[in-house]
Amino acid sequence: MSRIVIVTGTDTGVGKTVATAALAVHLGGPLVVKPAQTGIAPGNGEERDIDVVARLSGAPTAQFVELADPLAPDTAARLREVALPRVAEHATAIRHLLTDHATVLVEGAGGLLVRLDTEGGTLLDLAADLAKREPVSVYVVARAGLGTLNHTELTVQALRHAGLEPAGLVIGSWPAEPDQAETLNRTELPRVTGVPVVAVLPENAGSLDPEEFRAQAPTWFS
Repeated sequence: MSRIVIVTGTDTGVGKTVATAALAVHLGGPLVVKPAQTGIAPGNGEERDIDVVARLSGAPTAQFVELADPLAPDTAARLREVALPRVAEHATAIRHLLTDHATVLVEGAGGLLVRLDTEGGTLLDLAADLAKREPVSVYVVARAGLGTLNHTELTVQALRHAGLEPAGLVIGSWPAEPDQAETLNRTELPRVTGVPVVAVLPENAGSLDPEEFRAQAPTWFS
């Protein structure tokens, strides 16, 4: 049976891309899709998220939209007067990819309610649209430190309000020497959200050699 797995973050910079790469390894190399990438301009030397995922996991990848400014997709598009595909069009494209791939793993941009088009469509809307016809699992990548409980609860509540029960939480970067808040949050996150922590990624996991990353990634999942 075909399925769609979606990765969102509680915020930007929480380790979502590296977590997506780890999940791609864990799932056995699904097609990884990035609906919208921002902050990539010719000559700026930035590596696209989809390239990071491909390099670390070895999974096949696809990207729909690329925008130069390091902003939310709709903001970046409005700034340059660029037309964006509607979220419904992204959903159609992802469904089409299921004809050749048993699992499609979708990495969002920033948090759950970041707008992917200029009509207000978000990753949450995309997930809800896809869930009308296909099995959809949503993983939430969260920080370890202070503030994560509030951000993660808000994200989980938004998913549930849309009728989507999160499949699990992923701590995107776990320090070698966690402080008190980080240590307690590891147990508090599932307690306050009712969603299990299914993976904990060590800090700097993204700097591992790809071969080592692929060897270690399965051990980060419970």
